[in-house]
Amino acid sequence: MTSPAKIGIVTVSDRASAGVYADEGGPAILDYLGKALASPWQAVSRVIPDDRVGIARTLTELADVEGCCLIVTTGGTGPAPRDVTPEATEDVIDKLMPGFGELMRQVSLAKVPTAILSRQLAGIRGKSLIVNLPGRPRAIAECLDAVMPAIPYCIDLIEGPYLETDPAVIVAFRPGQKPKG
Repeated sequence: MTSPAKIGIVTVSDRASAGVYADEGGPAILDYLGKALASPWQAVSRVIPDDRVGIARTLTELADVEGCCLIVTTGGTGPAPRDVTPEATEDVIDKLMPGFGELMRQVSLAKVPTAILSRQLAGIRGKSLIVNLPGRPRAIAECLDAVMPAIPYCIDLIEGPYLETDPAVIVAFRPGQKPKG
């Protein structure tokens, strides 16, 4: 039996990391993935402050030490001075995957005009796909609905574990494979 895929879930928030308010983003990602993924997986969760060096260190640890095939962040993607998640992600990735951010903004713009202010992005570090999501739970689900069909195949291409989705929730696209369900 293969061990479950490890997935990093990182909430980037000064206030949530200090206990000023409850983290809603991390649990929203955990809930979404719990419904969407059919293959075994294990969450490796972190709640950290908006600090570029600390974010980069956390992403590096989750990719290189923990061996997470997917790392999903929430928070720190806006234009405020402390919003540095995309910059920290760019500091540690080998390849930028611009289509993820483009699609997430497109989907979000259909809902709210301020989505143009969001700076979500994605990139590859070794055998890890890192995806930056916004901080609001509703926006997290909308963005994951948009990009999740491509995530399992992307992880295949970077030689990560085979992730299956529950086709009743989201259908993963793999070229040449007939959709199940």
